[in-house]
Amino acid sequence: MSQAPIARLEPGADPYRWLENRDAPEVLDYLKAENAYLDAELAEQAELRETLYQEIKARIRETDLSLPTPWGPWLYYTRTVAGDEYPRHYRCPRPADDSLSVDESAEQLLLDPNALAKGGYLALGAFSISQDHGKLAYSLDTSGDETYQLFVKDLASGAITALPFADCDGSLTWANDSQTLFFGELDDTHRPHKLYRHRLGTATAEQVFHEDDGRFFLNCYRSSSERQLILLLNSKTTSEVWVLDADQPAGAFQCLATREEGHEYYADHGQLDGAWAWLVRSNQSGINFALYQAADSAPQRPHWQELIAHDPALMLEGVSLNQQAIVLSLREGGLPIVEVRAQGQAPARVQLPDAAYSLYVQDNLEFHSPVIRLRYEALNRPAQIRQLDLASGAQKVLKETPVEGPFDADAYESRRLWATAVDGTQVPISLVGRREVLAAGQPAPLYLYGYGAYGESLDPWFSHARLSLLERGFVFAIAHVRGGGELGEAWYRAGKLAYKQNSFNDFIACAEHLIADGYTTAGQLAISGGSAGGLLIGAVLNQRPELFAAAIAEVPFVDVLNTMQNPELPLTVTEYDEWGDPSDPAVHARIHSYAPYENVRAQCYPALLAVAGYNDSRVQYWEAAKWVAKLRATKTDSNLLLLKTDLGAGHGGMSGRYQALKDVALEYAFLLKVLG
Repeated sequence: MSQAPIARLEPGADPYRWLENRDAPEVLDYLKAENAYLDAELAEQAELRETLYQEIKARIRETDLSLPTPWGPWLYYTRTVAGDEYPRHYRCPRPADDSLSVDESAEQLLLDPNALAKGGYLALGAFSISQDHGKLAYSLDTSGDETYQLFVKDLASGAITALPFADCDGSLTWANDSQTLFFGELDDTHRPHKLYRHRLGTATAEQVFHEDDGRFFLNCYRSSSERQLILLLNSKTTSEVWVLDADQPAGAFQCLATREEGHEYYADHGQLDGAWAWLVRSNQSGINFALYQAADSAPQRPHWQELIAHDPALMLEGVSLNQQAIVLSLREGGLPIVEVRAQGQAPARVQLPDAAYSLYVQDNLEFHSPVIRLRYEALNRPAQIRQLDLASGAQKVLKETPVEGPFDADAYESRRLWATAVDGTQVPISLVGRREVLAAGQPAPLYLYGYGAYGESLDPWFSHARLSLLERGFVFAIAHVRGGGELGEAWYRAGKLAYKQNSFNDFIACAEHLIADGYTTAGQLAISGGSAGGLLIGAVLNQRPELFAAAIAEVPFVDVLNTMQNPELPLTVTEYDEWGDPSDPAVHARIHSYAPYENVRAQCYPALLAVAGYNDSRVQYWEAAKWVAKLRATKTDSNLLLLKTDLGAGHGGMSGRYQALKDVALEYAFLLKVLG
C-alpha cells in the first residue's frame, strides 16, 4: 500500500495555512504528492476506469449536429466530431421554406475551439454575432481562472482582431450599429465592476459605468425586443437596472429604479397589445415576485402598473417576452412550470409527462417568432428540445439527446419522495433506479446528491454517465434541501445566513428517510456535492459521519470561515449576503459552528474523494487541500482519503468533453471500490 502524504503543521490558529502560498514549490510538491497517492491507491482500478470511460463514451453520439437556430438570413448551429474535445460553430443560409434543414455545401465555419485549445485548457465565454451578421465577438479563458481575452472576427474576410483589453469578465454585447461593443472588467477580487464601450477600429474603450459596492456584480445584455441594452447591477439581495436605446450606443444609460436594500427587480423590453413596453419582475410587494408593466416612454418605477399580483404559493422565477405572448417561468410544489399568456387568450400551462423533471425556456428565437423552444428532461428521460406554439399550445419534440446503444427510458423508474426534517418541514427527494431494483424492495447502493445554496434549484436531470451506476444496481437521488430555490424564495431564505443549519438537517433527514424506507443502508450510501454543495457534504460528514459509507466533494467550499474573513480574496464580499460577515462576533460564532474545516474532529469518517482546481477563482484550491490535510491528521479510521487537484483547470474541472468523462469514470470507480 502506498504512503499517504502528511502535510506539515505550523504554529498558529490555522496550522495548514501555508498551503495557501500559491506557486510555492513546497505547495506544488504537496499537491503533486497527493495526486500521486491517488493514482497509486486507484491503480488496481485502471481497467475498471477504462471500462467505465468506454462504456460512458459509447452512449454519447460523438459526431452530432445541434438543433439549428434561425436568425435573420442564417441558421446557426454547432457540430461535434468524434475525437474532438469541443463543438465547432457553423452557420448556413436559411432555407426558403423556413425549415431547419442544414445545407452542408453552403455552411460557413465560424469558430473551431479545437484549433484554439491546442491540447490545453479552453473555455468559450461570449459567442455573439453582430446585428448585421457580419462579425463574431467571442471571448476565451485559457487557464480556468475565468479571466477572458476578447476577439472580433470579420465573417467575410476571416480576419481576427484581438482586442487590447485585460482583466475581462468574458461578456460581449453588441449595439445595433454592429460597430459598438460593451464588455465588463474584473476588479482585484474577480468581480465584474466596470462596463466599457468600445468602437471597432479604435484601440481604446470608454468607461461607461463603475460599480464600487463590493457586493454587486455588473452585467450587460440585450432585451428580448433587441431594441434596448440592459445593465443589471445586483447583489444577492438587491438589484438596480439601467437601460440604453440599442440604436443610440453613444448615449447614457438611464436608471429604472434606484436601488433599495432588499428590493430585487429585473426588466425586459417587448410588446403589450401591439405597443412597445417594459415588463418588470419585482419583489416590492412580496418575496415570490410580481410582474409590472410600464410604457416605453416612462419606464421608471413611479410608472409601474401591476400586471400579475404576488402569489404567496407561487414563485415567479422568470419572464420571457415575445411579440406573440408573455411566457412565465413559475415554481410550485417544488416543480418548474411554464405558463403562456398569449395575446387575447387565457393563461395556459405546459403539460408534461413526468412527475419530477427539469423545464425551462431555452430560446425565444426571433422576437416575432410564433414559437419558442423549451428544454425538458427527467432523471430517466434524456433532454428534449420541444417547440411550443404560443397560440395553440401544441408541443413538438424537435430533438432528443441521443443515447447510443440499447436504452429504454421505461426501464428506469423516477419517484418523488418526501422526508421529514427535525423541525417537521417536508423536504422533497427526487429518485431514479432500474424498475426491478426499486420493485425488489431491498436496500441498494445509493448515490445521494445535494447543493442547497444561493436559491439555485437543483431540478432533476438526465445523465449518460449515471446509467453506468444504475446498470450496476445503484439508485440515484437528489436531496432538495433548504437554501435552494425548489420551493420558492421562502425555501431559499430558510437555508441561508442564520438558518444555514437547516440545509444540513434537511440532507441528513433525506439520508435517514432513504435508509428507513429500505432504499439503502448506511454501509451502501454515498453522498456528493460541489462548490457550496461541497460545504453541505463537509458539514454533514462532521455532524453525522456514521450515516455514510463514501463521499465525493467537488471544488468544495469547506474553509468558509477563513475565506469569509479575507475580503481580499475573489468574491468574498459578495458572499456576505449568503453566509454573513464574520467581523460580527455573532456571525463568526454561527459560521464557526458548521464550517467543515473548523469542525473536523477525532472520529471515524467515511471514505472521501475531494477534487479541486488549481486555477479556481471561486473556491480556491487550498480549501480542499487544507481540509484533507486536517482530516488525514485527525480522523480515527483507516478509510480511503484522496485529494485530486487539477493543476490546469478551474471551478468547472477540465474543459474537454473526453477529459470530463474520464473524471467521472474515476469518481465512479472510487465509489465501486469503496462500496464493493
